[in-house]
Amino acid sequence: MKALSPTEIAARLDAAFWKPAAPATEFAAFCARARERKYRAVCVNGARVALAAAGLEDSPVQVVALVGFPLGTSDGDVKRYEAEVAVDFGAQEIELILNLGDLKQGNNKALLRELWDVIEAVDERPVCAVLETQALTRAEIANACAILLDSGVHSVSTGTDFWPDSRISTDDVKALREALGPKFIVKAAGNLRDAEAVLALLEAGATRLGSTSPAALGTR
Repeated sequence: MKALSPTEIAARLDAAFWKPAAPATEFAAFCARARERKYRAVCVNGARVALAAAGLEDSPVQVVALVGFPLGTSDGDVKRYEAEVAVDFGAQEIELILNLGDLKQGNNKALLRELWDVIEAVDERPVCAVLETQALTRAEIANACAILLDSGVHSVSTGTDFWPDSRISTDDVKALREALGPKFIVKAAGNLRDAEAVLALLEAGATRLGSTSPAALGTR
């Protein structure tokens, strides 16, 4: 695969911002960069959804609300309410962090209920299910993929990119792509810090990229 231009990388990039103590001026600058560089989306916590929606108004950059971030251990009803509020504040997409304990224990019923509830709550807006693939075995990833196919979601993220030691691997992306088929959206996220890694992940089957360090990926 040939090297991508900064514009091509930006079109695949979901740039995340979750610094809890960042001043309003820093977040405004983040939104301005996203607009200028034409990122695909920004991913933010619920408290910043309205700010992001205002900062990116009349822009093609999508506002993605993180639900259950970062642990995914909130009760399913809490996640549903969180998603509803995010939509009310202007979220155009939802990233739902699934419960890692349920994923590892094969608690499929609880996972499906959570997915269905959030999908119903957001009124046909896209929902991306977030795994932590580095913490899952191949059998657990395969089971998670079967749940996703049953749930009606059309995209998955390899992780939250919250944990500094959870670097995404091409093997994880390949496993997701093989289990989910060619049309499912696969987002690679997890200590993604250089353009060389971007190419390897896209070649492995990733559709989108997630990072808190977009400049390191060669977006400009």
